[in-house]
Amino acid sequence: MDERIHLTAATVVSNDDCFLLVKENINGCQVINQPAGHVIPGEDLVAAAVRETLEETGWIVKPFGFLGFSTYYSKASGITYYRASFCAEPVREDPLQPIDDQIDEVLWLSSSEIYEYQSMLRSPMVLDCIEQYERQHIFSLNLFKTYL
Repeated sequence: MDERIHLTAATVVSNDDCFLLVKENINGCQVINQPAGHVIPGEDLVAAAVRETLEETGWIVKPFGFLGFSTYYSKASGITYYRASFCAEPVREDPLQPIDDQIDEVLWLSSSEIYEYQSMLRSPMVLDCIEQYERQHIFSLNLFKTYL
């Protein structure tokens, strides 16, 4: 398998006109991203999005839609990211959930704040997902069939 190809799952979580995001350190640079991470072999895409959201933010979420599939090539690392992006509602925060070491801060930001931080976004996929969500371009989770 080519190590330059990464399958990831991300989640857009909205509550009171704010979005759940994380601030993380990537190669010595602070960036802002949706809760997102690698899909584990044998793991369902939707389950990966829920797991990554919990591990990175401490929030238990309930997915309700699919925002799309995007591809991004990082010139810095030479990695191509294939990202499945979901939207979910927050269920509850688990204060006992340990947060991944790579996460510096869990944030709730409004759309206007996200635009202000645009230069800090990890990739163009972050803003694209927010815009998709705000336009309500949301597909049914019935698109996903799992035979695991």
